[in-house]
Amino acid sequence: MRKHVQKLLNHQRDILSAQAIAAIDAGIAELQGAIASGASKDVLQKQMEKLEETANKWLKPYPNASWRENVEVLLVALTVAMGIRTFFLQPFKIPTGSMQPTLFGVTSVPDYSRGFDPTMEARREGLTIPTGWQRVREWFEGASYIHIVAESDGELKAIDPPTRFLIFNLWQTLVVGDKTYTIWFPPDYGQPRLQDRAGLRMGQTFHKGEDILKLKVSAGDHLFVDRVSYNFRAPDRGEIIVFETRGIPTLPQDQFYIKRMVAMGGEKVQIGDDRHLVIDGKRLDSSTPHFEKVYSFDPKQPPRESQYSGHVNEHVVKTYYPNLYIPLAPLFPDASAVFTVQPERYIVMGDNTMNSLDSRSWGDFPASNVIGKSFFVYWPITDRFGWGYHR
Repeated sequence: MRKHVQKLLNHQRDILSAQAIAAIDAGIAELQGAIASGASKDVLQKQMEKLEETANKWLKPYPNASWRENVEVLLVALTVAMGIRTFFLQPFKIPTGSMQPTLFGVTSVPDYSRGFDPTMEARREGLTIPTGWQRVREWFEGASYIHIVAESDGELKAIDPPTRFLIFNLWQTLVVGDKTYTIWFPPDYGQPRLQDRAGLRMGQTFHKGEDILKLKVSAGDHLFVDRVSYNFRAPDRGEIIVFETRGIPTLPQDQFYIKRMVAMGGEKVQIGDDRHLVIDGKRLDSSTPHFEKVYSFDPKQPPRESQYSGHVNEHVVKTYYPNLYIPLAPLFPDASAVFTVQPERYIVMGDNTMNSLDSRSWGDFPASNVIGKSFFVYWPITDRFGWGYHR
């Protein structure tokens, strides 16, 4: 009561008379004195009623007072939330698999987004959609299932993008023949579209009772980004950082990427044929802080996607996968190639070295692009939840 009346007095002090201000100040002081003296509940109640009478007599009423107060509370809450997001902890979700298996992007079964693979059809056919408590448990693990069966014969005519409200997908429709099918609250598909992941093609024919769509989508990790620490120190080598793509050639200019920082301004970087980084002539290994898991791979095994395989240069890629047509490391063609990081710039690499668009392709970027470091995974509830991915 005291704080509320004091706030209203502060708001109206410039339009109230001196008599009104004195009367309200006196009432506030009396109630404050009763509180400080440890007065009984009855005494406090009387002082509160007296202050209320004084306030009602001298303060000017507001139109739609309850609406005004609720809006004010909402604006304060939004301001606090935006302040936390801007200066302390920013939520961030990982759409791609470039940091797997440390942090996961959106994955699916099947996934045709990288081309048609005969094994994908078998994986789709073998996909079993759980029920009951298992379905609930998998939901907490980030798994969503989509299953649509054709009600009549027809061709796939359209797949609309999800209808969104703020950050939420509300529904998505697809048309087969003369029938429109609706997917309620579709999951985030990451960068690929639904048709890319599911292998759907316009004009594809489906018969009554046949599966149009049978898909399991696993949510990418959602985490908080620590925006405080780097105001007081520079990133340490090996920390997982989030940065803006602004000013980086060949990349979209309005996105945020997450990678592991591996080298900083003035350092000379090489990628050995043994899949280890060499910084200023010093080879990094599993004893290097923050690289314990990155270099935990078996050197007798080929580098594999979504498994710790160190870092590969272009020569290593061609040695193991001669038919791979996508250059992963054009700036590091072989072990002898040296890349010198410019002053006040960083280079970064993804832990999923066989599927990461990183500094091996586009080089270094300004240190000022860094917004923070990965801090805490808050969704989904897996072994990476919290600080589990640091283990």
